[in-house]
Amino acid sequence: MHFISPVRKIVACGLLVISVGCPSPTKVSESNPAQTDREVTKPITYLEKEALQSGTGVMDDGADLEFQETASGLKYRVLRTSDGRKATSADTVTVNYRGWLDSGKEFDSSYKRGEPISFPLNGVIPGWTEGMQLVGEGGMIELWIPSRLGYGPEGSGSSVPPNATLHFIVELISVR
Repeated sequence: MHFISPVRKIVACGLLVISVGCPSPTKVSESNPAQTDREVTKPITYLEKEALQSGTGVMDDGADLEFQETASGLKYRVLRTSDGRKATSADTVTVNYRGWLDSGKEFDSSYKRGEPISFPLNGVIPGWTEGMQLVGEGGMIELWIPSRLGYGPEGSGSSVPPNATLHFIVELISVR
């Protein structure tokens, strides 16, 4: 299944509103009306859930899927809750994940490689360090990472351009 970025899904759904239903229009931050990252204001629809889960783990049926924003500007929504152990920045985590750009282009996926990856949280981009502390073992989270918490003006090789907003779905398998 081809993945559609969250913003494009909302636009695409507008054409299908009669047959399948879509969330109400998105809201833009009142402090920055020109903001391009938009937040869904109602629970996710069936079609959006199918697109998000394409190639990932299963999310909770009743999860509240409105994006939250931390003081740093990281946006997140917990897709599967868990009472499991939460990581600290000093921990090593094992995860499965899929990452894509605003355009919807996937740039990395442990799911496609067929194996999870382990790394110390203090050795990755700040958006991951912060975001992975918001979900417990066994949980799944979607992260919208602004450029300053990602790869910034340098980007990352040919797969992530400079100043890119990064999107991830991450399943936290274990914390040690």
